[in-house]
Amino acid sequence: MKKFSAFVTEAISVASQQAQKLGLQSDGHGDWYDRQGKLVAKTEKGTLKFFGTKKKSVDQEKPQQKPQQKPQQKPQQKSQEAEKESETQESGTLTVGFGRFNPPTVGHEKLLNHIKKVADKGEYKIYPSHSQDAKKNPLDSETKVGYMKKMYPDHSGNIVHDTGMKTIFDVLKGAHQQGYKSVNIVVGADRLREFEKLANKYNGNLYNFETINVVSAGERDPDSEGVEGMSASKLRKHAKDGDFETFSKGLPKALDKEDAKKLYNTVRKNMGLDEQFETWEIAPKLDWKSLRENYVTGKIFQVGRMIENMNTGLAGNIIRTGTNYVICVTGAGEMFKSWIHDINEVYEIGTDEYRKYVQRITPNEPIRDFINKNKKKLVAKKKNARSLG
Repeated sequence: MKKFSAFVTEAISVASQQAQKLGLQSDGHGDWYDRQGKLVAKTEKGTLKFFGTKKKSVDQEKPQQKPQQKPQQKPQQKSQEAEKESETQESGTLTVGFGRFNPPTVGHEKLLNHIKKVADKGEYKIYPSHSQDAKKNPLDSETKVGYMKKMYPDHSGNIVHDTGMKTIFDVLKGAHQQGYKSVNIVVGADRLREFEKLANKYNGNLYNFETINVVSAGERDPDSEGVEGMSASKLRKHAKDGDFETFSKGLPKALDKEDAKKLYNTVRKNMGLDEQFETWEIAPKLDWKSLRENYVTGKIFQVGRMIENMNTGLAGNIIRTGTNYVICVTGAGEMFKSWIHDINEVYEIGTDEYRKYVQRITPNEPIRDFINKNKKKLVAKKKNARSLG
């Protein structure tokens, strides 16, 4: 029989510590049992000795356990992180704003701020349209974007100049191709239904999003004298009337007086103010009565004519006319409805109408010089492309 002191020594021996880690129970006499009550080891010279050749001591098993655990954990952790990152990218939501901004105003600054607010911590992009004509869209897209980046410095990096994004469909198709699963479209309250119906109508066809949310940027009071009532239509009218002082009040404070004057002169020049335009032609919402009178009498927007919706960028031929709207079909067969105050007639290249339009937007140089100058630019670009290639 062992002495009591021997039992105490055994309890605190190396064998006891090894057995504890393995979950073995002692009988107090040097024998150790597993959880099923089977005798598996005994104490010899302070360490465990297992019965049978298959069992190994704790010291023998320890070095093998560490390399087994670490390689299994690290790859697993990396895989989880990669999956999480991939899931975040795929489930991202893009918030977009698509508009004419022709010219950009202090009122548009409020719109951009709202777009950023809707996006919260997500990504947002502003796509100015590429429509240009002397009456309602005097600024070309490149000039327009240049001024916008100066006017709205807080959003400069989110204003996109991409000639491929001519319509709201182009923007949505681009977002889908980039992997976004959802999209928010922020528009003025008066355009909410138009964008909501159009964007959702072709979801699953031209693009495929889990959700498309069309969000109102708020109501606007056209009669207000402040930011709430500021519009591009009013600025075009001020430019036509030669009223720089009032024109400049409609621009953000971030644009200095020198740039404001340049913008004013550019708008006036591109509007071809040697011609006498009526208010309904350059700012239809400010002279709705005259616009509708010309429409009802068949002077504008006849069936078969090609028009462009200035809000969405979609262009197509008119197939039906309503009281104050038209139904159109694009060359790709996409049907859309537009209010007459949101559209422009467009002209096919090579027609007399197109020639007159080009002459109108370049009043100070002959049409032949205009064409030759652009040919020279095209030739120079091709030469540069060959040299780079």
